[in-house]
Amino acid sequence: MSPDTISLLQRTFPRLRALPRLRHAPGTRLAPAPPFTAPLLGHVPAMRGGRLDYMMRLALDHGDVVRLELPMITAHLVSHPDLVQRILVDEHRTFTKETRGYDNLRIFLGNGLVTSEGELWLRQRRIAQPAFHRKRIAGFVPVMVRAIDDLLEAWEGLAASGATVDVAAEMTRLTLRIAGQTLLSTDPSAHAGSIAAALVAVQHESNLRINSIWSPPLGWPLPRNRRYQAAAGELDRVVMDIIERRRRGTESKDDLLQMLLEARDPETGAAMDDRQLRDEVMTMFLAGHETTSNALAWTFYLLSRFPSVARALAEEASAVLGDRAPVADDLPRLDLCRRVLQESMRLYPPVWMMGRAPSRDVELGGYHVPAGSLVFLSQWVLHRHPRWWADPEGFDPDRWLPERAAGMHRHQYFPFASGPRMCIGAGFATMEGQLVLASVARRFRLDLVPGRRVEPEPLITLRPRQGVPVTIHRRR
Repeated sequence: MSPDTISLLQRTFPRLRALPRLRHAPGTRLAPAPPFTAPLLGHVPAMRGGRLDYMMRLALDHGDVVRLELPMITAHLVSHPDLVQRILVDEHRTFTKETRGYDNLRIFLGNGLVTSEGELWLRQRRIAQPAFHRKRIAGFVPVMVRAIDDLLEAWEGLAASGATVDVAAEMTRLTLRIAGQTLLSTDPSAHAGSIAAALVAVQHESNLRINSIWSPPLGWPLPRNRRYQAAAGELDRVVMDIIERRRRGTESKDDLLQMLLEARDPETGAAMDDRQLRDEVMTMFLAGHETTSNALAWTFYLLSRFPSVARALAEEASAVLGDRAPVADDLPRLDLCRRVLQESMRLYPPVWMMGRAPSRDVELGGYHVPAGSLVFLSQWVLHRHPRWWADPEGFDPDRWLPERAAGMHRHQYFPFASGPRMCIGAGFATMEGQLVLASVARRFRLDLVPGRRVEPEPLITLRPRQGVPVTIHRRR
């Protein structure tokens, strides 16, 4: 792209003035880059054939750091565990979330734990951390189990009829209910025309904005903007009404919102104000149910393709639980459930790629990376890279046995990110996943519908493009 073209675009769209092309002094070492034929769009057209395959080919063909030219900005795909550690752990303050993708998430999520930066993020993390202590989240097990049992009771009829069901959609409804009840003591599934529909609309628009080169400003009177604003307004009203009632002291619940209301910064004694509470609730609501539902959908897809693992899972669940409901003390003994979930998130990580922006010029892998450019870390790529994994595309839960996992690099696997910005809900999601897998495995077998292709769709999260159609069968 010529300097005149960039200048014209930046005059037309002032926000783009901050987006840097690669600046370097003579003799600076640049990362390798594949050729491209569209000067204005750079490598974007090449990604349209399939971003997952394209990113993997980049890493395999060009090495640990690969340069990508995107519209008006340079990006680098980084695919080495040492560099993941440096970016997410050792120099996390240098590699910020001041990126276009996070800007779009902030439109709805505000400055919650996923999107905030600096002192605001640190303060919020200190306040929220006690609410996610292992012993505290264990108290939500009965709520999760009730929701799971209700779903499985409905599956009894489906098993008897032989009907086809989309297990991805089933997991979305289940995790949405669990998120609503544990976070707000509200069951969103009972308000199909309200909370659940609004969440879908907000996620759809967020996906569009993050994965599009350009999106119309929200102030433009377009149908998509009106749909988004109506959905976001509905969610805001619901959440702010609940927060207001809790503030007035007219009700008190045993949920995460109550914990956040009562939490205080251990250093300053400060509590969250209403806006901060709203941003955290929205973040946990969306991030908490979306990523877990996708992880479970892909897990059931894999189990249907590997029936010997599914049988072993059923045997473990029956041996540990018998005929009773699971409790928190069962989780350490549901070891295969944990390993199956880990292996599923290796092959199909719910967050398949994340971006960072260096706040100063840095060198990665010996290559120059300018301040304000983009750095991509792809869980999809690193979790399947043959340099780091034996049988990288195979489904092998036993690779997570202690004796085999001991030799792994700590950052070749990072489904929940890593370092100070690691997902605060990782323990919550793992506990929920184990309970769902164990409860389903001891009662049902899920078989993929023959002839129906299941493909990953890399949006904000890694979803099954057309769902995961299965038939449900009662285990003897």
